[in-house]
Amino acid sequence: MMRLSTLVLMGTTLLTPGVACAAEATIVRTDRYVDLVSGERLFVREVRPPGGPAKINSAVLLIHGARVPGLASFDLPVPAGSLAADIAAAGHLVYILDLRGYGASSRPSAMEQSPSAAEALIRTDDAVADISAAVDAISEWSGDTKVSIVGWATGGHWAGAFAANSPQSVDRLVVYNTLYGGASEHETPGKGTPLEDPQKPGNFNSSAFGAYRLNTRGSLFTAWDKSIPANDKTSWRDERVAEAFADAALASDETSASRQPPSLRSPSGAMADSFELAIGKRQWAASALTVPVLVIRSGRDFWSRPEDAQAIVDEAPRAELVTIPEATHFVHLDRPQVGRDAFLTAVTRFLEPTPTRPEGE
Repeated sequence: MMRLSTLVLMGTTLLTPGVACAAEATIVRTDRYVDLVSGERLFVREVRPPGGPAKINSAVLLIHGARVPGLASFDLPVPAGSLAADIAAAGHLVYILDLRGYGASSRPSAMEQSPSAAEALIRTDDAVADISAAVDAISEWSGDTKVSIVGWATGGHWAGAFAANSPQSVDRLVVYNTLYGGASEHETPGKGTPLEDPQKPGNFNSSAFGAYRLNTRGSLFTAWDKSIPANDKTSWRDERVAEAFADAALASDETSASRQPPSLRSPSGAMADSFELAIGKRQWAASALTVPVLVIRSGRDFWSRPEDAQAIVDEAPRAELVTIPEATHFVHLDRPQVGRDAFLTAVTRFLEPTPTRPEGE
């Protein structure tokens, strides 16, 4: 079991323009590390509004998905490219985590070798342990006893598993475009796809995926492009956001330039988790979520299914569903008019603290 041992502040506080905030206020970014008893460490970026957050607003932790780590997912240095800055502008202390195996966090030694046919790295239990250590650290940094969590895609699955296991540490939970096991068929990661072992139907194809996989620049856009119902992809996605996303993803892996074409490594555990969810094998129970839950699904998402979102809402005691019809899987990086604005409105509204009635009312 992982636990927090030491908090280490690395470098100096950075003052940069808040590139995604409507008010263009100055956003403060501080990069930190959480040391684990195993000798490994987790990278966490803190993003705060100028002057600090309103005291009544809880800290918010952002969890990335299967391939691209935290900063490339949530804090791009271009207009409308930083979900972290947008949430910070709403008065929250925001934290971006890289799970082990991703970005600036420690990578298992197996990721320094050939992927081979080794077991997939960083499964749900590993992710939950990392989130637990990060939440402990964030509680110390922020002074909040409970942290709100926002998880994208597989990050939503991992966040849900953590919240179901440790509800006492969570204020609110947002999951978007997330698999849950709401159906047993899926065109992308399900039965009959490359994720299934042809020799052992119903099992993940470990021999094909190995411990980790390589992701080229072009592979980051394949599914995104297919989701956009226009020949001109820039009508849906700002080219500056797309370029920054790919640049940051490749820059997150110091070995990316050593391969041709350049490629970033990502642990295969997320794909093993996703295969199981795609065939209806759940790994956590939404019924155990005692906190308020917001489930968001994009109408043009290729990953989650309507059944996944509905199952979480039906089973979680305090859940609500928002569907954004024209948005893609990458809704927080889409253009404002095709989903990003609606997404931000839903998230920031949900994260607002519930007003407390004066005594006597």
